Amino acid sequence: MRLRTINGTGLIAAGLVATLAALLFPLWSYEDRSGTGLDRLNADTVSTDFGPLSALDRDFITKVRLAGLWELPAGQQAEERGTTKAVRTAGKHLVEGHTFLDARVREVATRLGLDLPSQPNSQQRGWLSELSGASGETYNEKFANILRRAHGKVFSVVAEVRANTRNSLVRTLADDANTTVLDHITVLEETGLVDFDDLARDAATSGPRPPANRSPAPPGPTDAPGSATPVTPSPAFPLPPAASRPKPGKD
Repeated sequence: MRLRTINGTGLIAAGLVATLAALLFPLWSYEDRSGTGLDRLNADTVSTDFGPLSALDRDFITKVRLAGLWELPAGQQAEERGTTKAVRTAGKHLVEGHTFLDARVREVATRLGLDLPSQPNSQQRGWLSELSGASGETYNEKFANILRRAHGKVFSVVAEVRANTRNSLVRTLADDANTTVLDHITVLEETGLVDFDDLARDAATSGPRPPANRSPAPPGPTDAPGSATPVTPSPAFPLPPAASRPKPGKD
């Protein structure tokens, strides 16, 4: 009987130890293991004179530059080929907004020592090609919907960066981008051609946004990136001179 009591006590003690270990292990493993969100943030963040610069910050800077490389010539084309005043006005806002933003993003990239792309990506070149192949009312509709969808996707990125960045240069760039993107969304919607049902379906079927790709750490001060050299639709449109901060609102 005494042996059974000892054995029973031992089993209870072993069970308590096992339970305590099960409760403590997740805490220990979370604190020590690599690959957590905080670990990735620390690994992908570099120090600058303007505050920490994360992978998302660097991805955002690249996206601002890429947006200008295709949306600026798309706006120039709309000013020429749009068959309604609203479409031509939207084109004018794109030209003014991205002329301003391109100058801003080149300034920020120079101060942070980051390289910037000089050509639109393959998807953006495809959009320019699709616009160049359209005319009349079809062109108006494609212009309004392709550009509105693109701006909607960028808008959420701008908000995330503005809410979370610890870098003062990125913060002010996000402020400028937010004002510009919202203005462009507004004038594109004022064409009366945006298919909001299609936008909603696209948002519902799109997967989660992929993580930001790592960009090289700032090596220090560098020469200013060259002027934008976008792939332009046919016929070619020259880049306009640098513009002052555009004023949002109707023309």
